[in-house]
Amino acid sequence: MIKTAFITGATSGIGKATAIIFAKNSVNLVICGRRANKLDELKRELSEYAKIHTLQFDVRHKEDVQKAIESLPEEFKSIDLLVNNAGNAHGLNPIQEGSIDDWDAMIDGNVKGLLYVTKAIMPEMIKKKRGFILNIGSIAAKEVYPNGNVYCASKFAVDALNKGMRIDLNKHNIRVGAIHPGFVETEFSEVRFKGDTERADDVYKGYKALQAEDIADIIYFVATRPYHVNIEDLIVYPTAQATPTILNKDA
Repeated sequence: MIKTAFITGATSGIGKATAIIFAKNSVNLVICGRRANKLDELKRELSEYAKIHTLQFDVRHKEDVQKAIESLPEEFKSIDLLVNNAGNAHGLNPIQEGSIDDWDAMIDGNVKGLLYVTKAIMPEMIKKKRGFILNIGSIAAKEVYPNGNVYCASKFAVDALNKGMRIDLNKHNIRVGAIHPGFVETEFSEVRFKGDTERADDVYKGYKALQAEDIADIIYFVATRPYHVNIEDLIVYPTAQATPTILNKDA
């Protein structure tokens, strides 16, 4: 039974939708993100359903991550489910035209940030020999596509870390799994294209993309299976998408 879940990247998109579905099923939450105003809004919205605690930090900054998690009140310290959702994509360029700053942001957020948060949460799970770490990856973890280079590399790393965590934590009775979505209509593309909303909107035109709520529903299903069941690796596409590069926009 999941009493308390910890969700990174909870201020929008998949993270926010996940917080909503868990709160409405009476799961207490630690919701994390960089935008304090968005965290406060979500806390107000969900407090009628469950106990909510907010932590404002950027997963890329290890000292901030550790300090924030160490500050958790006693009633929120025992985490049953960690949803490593925070991450980002910056740019969509051939590698020779890529920005080093973009590379750093993706590696620091998608890989190192996931590690920082997991490192801080794991000890309590190991102590009680129970817990679930659910990593939100991407189809970019499974197949490299043109101009995806460093973003794909960061998600391949998440895929490898997911497997490594599952092996190393198996003896501690901790479940580890990953969900890898295809095109999901969120702020993702707007961030990737640095605020170019026209280009971002074009990504989702001509077909029905996955919605944040679709992935949140799957996260809830995966997390609430009987404890002897571990759905360890799950790829989710919209029906119109066949691979990272094949998309039927006439569907």
